[in-house]
Amino acid sequence: MHAPSETEVLGGTAAFSRRFFLKGATIAGAASRATLGGLTRVAAAAQQHDDVANVMKDEKDHLKKGDRDILIAAEIAEALAVTTYSNIINIAPFFQGLEADDKGYLQAARQEEMSHYLLEQSVTNDPSPFTSFFYPPNMFTDTQTTLNVLVTLEDAFVAAYLVGVRNFSNSNLRVTAARIMGIESDHRTLARVIGPGVPSAFGGPIENITGIQGVAESVDPPNNNGYERTLCWTSIDQAVQALLPFVDFKAAIAAGFSTAQAFPFQPFTPTLPSPLGAFISFAGC
Repeated sequence: MHAPSETEVLGGTAAFSRRFFLKGATIAGAASRATLGGLTRVAAAAQQHDDVANVMKDEKDHLKKGDRDILIAAEIAEALAVTTYSNIINIAPFFQGLEADDKGYLQAARQEEMSHYLLEQSVTNDPSPFTSFFYPPNMFTDTQTTLNVLVTLEDAFVAAYLVGVRNFSNSNLRVTAARIMGIESDHRTLARVIGPGVPSAFGGPIENITGIQGVAESVDPPNNNGYERTLCWTSIDQAVQALLPFVDFKAAIAAGFSTAQAFPFQPFTPTLPSPLGAFISFAGC
């Protein structure tokens, strides 16, 4: 897989910014004062792009082993997430029966998970050590199974990024972990929103979804957490162990997963839903 460019890491935000400010400068050419303001904005955009590159290099230069272990685990999780969302969109029958906003959530989540992956890979300089994944039987044909697994994965991702918040060695990485964790929490809630909107032809409406804790929970309300669930994980090894059946053949068999087909991770260049929600920098601004 190619090394990600900064445009890929930012989900296209850098390119958007350049287009935006260059357009601003062109329009401002009608008056000298406006032109000066446009050029100032172009310079500011270029400086922001350079600042992001410098911060990215700084994170690489100061990466500790424990930080790297967490980031590699996160890459595995994000590759798994991208693969899951991609196949729901591409082959799960129920997807076509969803309302447009529910389809939009799944499509946007795929873009966001890919952006997370590229960001993490930009720091480690290494791709995910796993590039194909196993799932429980009927993962993409039975809607209840699909949503159960999707919420299970998002539960795991939230708890894994909270391990990062707890254990990363510096505030930049801890803030980044918290920012990604918030998006995974959005995904968990929105996956639960989908349930009641599944048409009867595809097994809906689905009123209860079982996540990683093995308890069927009502989808009413979909945002049923007062606080994010840590799953009592304090080490990234616990997250890796939870995801092992998805990546390891023997663990998949032991967990009752289907091993007849491994689903490949297929990277792409993401486009985030809004430039206002872009990465910008490890400091968050």
